[in-house]
Amino acid sequence: MASMRDVRRRIRTVRNIQEITKALKMVAAARLQRAESRAKAARPYAEEMAAVMSHLAQASQGGDVSHPLLEVREPVNIGILAITSDRGMAGSYNTNIIRRVMEIAGQYGKDRVKLITIGKKGRSFFGKQDYNIAADFPMPSSEVNIADARLVSRTIQSMFESGEIDLVRVVYTRFYSAIRQRVTDEQFLPVTPPKSPFPTLSATGREKAASPRDGEGWAGVVPEEYIFEPRPEILLGRLLPRYVDIQVYHAMLESLASEHGARMTSMGTATDNASEMIERLTLEFNRARQAQITRELIEIVSGAEALK
Repeated sequence: MASMRDVRRRIRTVRNIQEITKALKMVAAARLQRAESRAKAARPYAEEMAAVMSHLAQASQGGDVSHPLLEVREPVNIGILAITSDRGMAGSYNTNIIRRVMEIAGQYGKDRVKLITIGKKGRSFFGKQDYNIAADFPMPSSEVNIADARLVSRTIQSMFESGEIDLVRVVYTRFYSAIRQRVTDEQFLPVTPPKSPFPTLSATGREKAASPRDGEGWAGVVPEEYIFEPRPEILLGRLLPRYVDIQVYHAMLESLASEHGARMTSMGTATDNASEMIERLTLEFNRARQAQITRELIEIVSGAEALK
């Protein structure tokens, strides 16, 4: 059994760690509220813009419009944008992202993959594993600005347009709640048309969408083709770079909210575990103290008996 001095030292150490984890949890909770509101506010705009770009990409398949960011090439060199954090203490947040990136790299072959990392954790890990890191950027810990996302976006666009990479996929963590985040990977470039954005048109151009449940679904007039004003090539030239900016910005907002949520949950669990450990160590300390008192009483009684 450990001595009382050793147990007392362990209790003091665990209590200090508990204070640190409790403080980290409070900081993460305060930052999470703002990050969550910004991530949720950005979703409608990002999703609607993605839908518009998908329809523009669909129109380009007929040869009506073209843009370098829509060019579909044989995926020889794959670009993966991996969004991790600059700091740890967030449970399995970074580990899950790294694992997904490695799975994707394994599908294409490590030699064909070029990584664009956001966050020191991803850069540090993949650098030690001899991955080809084409570019790396810091991950803001408090607030993501559109300027941060635009810097990453312009790098990706430049690499894609120059032919350095033929396909761009992003791996980030989508935020649902403080206790639920899910690693997501999406294709950024080239922009692809939707798989089934609307139902098949009838001869009159009117059709009701198939619905998973009765009474639901989209119905109305669906045009057989979109009419763009100004001309599609002008619209694409202006919107596509901004679209990539917004998608990167949205992914970074989701990642930041997920990071704070994961850290808050992880530090909350660590604080609870520290409390349980302190209780066990306190019980062990009391047992050791009781054993010492009992031993001293026995020694006193034995000495008194010997004097008789």
